[in-house]
Amino acid sequence: MTNLRLLEQFRSFYFKNYPDDMESMIDYFSVFGGVDWQIDTTKDIKELVLELVLENFDALYDKVQELTLGNKDYKRLLRALAVGDRRIFSAFNKAGLNNGNGGAALNYLQEKGLIEMEYSREAAPRKNSPNEKLKRSDARHRISHKVFFTYPFIRFWFYFISPNFKYIQEEKFEKVLEDFEQRHNSYTSLVYEELCELLLNYNLRDAYIASSGSYWDANVEIDILTTTQNGKIYVGECKWTNHKVNKKELHKLDDKCQKLGISPTQRVLFSKRGFSKELEAMAGVDLALYTSEDLKVLVKNNSRENNAKMLFS
Repeated sequence: MTNLRLLEQFRSFYFKNYPDDMESMIDYFSVFGGVDWQIDTTKDIKELVLELVLENFDALYDKVQELTLGNKDYKRLLRALAVGDRRIFSAFNKAGLNNGNGGAALNYLQEKGLIEMEYSREAAPRKNSPNEKLKRSDARHRISHKVFFTYPFIRFWFYFISPNFKYIQEEKFEKVLEDFEQRHNSYTSLVYEELCELLLNYNLRDAYIASSGSYWDANVEIDILTTTQNGKIYVGECKWTNHKVNKKELHKLDDKCQKLGISPTQRVLFSKRGFSKELEAMAGVDLALYTSEDLKVLVKNNSRENNAKMLFS
């Protein structure tokens, strides 16, 4: 499911702050996206986390408390969703919630506009093999939907700030910043994945998209799987790493497609820092390669006027 609200926020952030390049844009947006702040993107991101978040912790804490009604179930679920695999059932378990109180928390957070559902496209085992006896593992397998955060800043808060309340209250900010530095790259990868889906669907804008989003089942996970009404299939993997993506990643994606039993119209790789020469030589009709700079197309042809809904100013 394409997060159109994220696209509006991305555009708003760009025209408000004009970062030097798209890599910086993604880095800063993954933290401060969704809040209507002027961000000095010439400063190191850790310095901004210190100035804008940690040193304003009390005021921001009160605003987050207001959004969540101070409810412990709501906050536990947001934290579990932020640091986990985004699957609802695993988040319930991590948060110590059951289907009753977990479902109530999920409903509230959806109604409040803090999260949105990403529905699984996995076929039930019984549907695939209606007359066969299921394996025990298949019979026990529960199809679980996922959740994505409507505002990057809320996920940032429950990924880095909420788990470090003790250090923040003791003003041991260096502990929080150290944690941020160590995990910032892996944290950013999800926002990058969501933005890459927006880019792919933007480039397919003349096609009628039937379904889009990540794909997961008991055996396979693919970052992006987009299908069109005329039967075309696009599969993508996104790598937010500091090295160039090589042919190995393409082989992994091909293996996933084989397990899933699909023959994609086009395979698409997205990379923060580019690709090996061998992979670049393979690019063509059935293989598209995009770097973070290619995301600029999402903002360059759009007006500065934007109606993105923000959390708080």
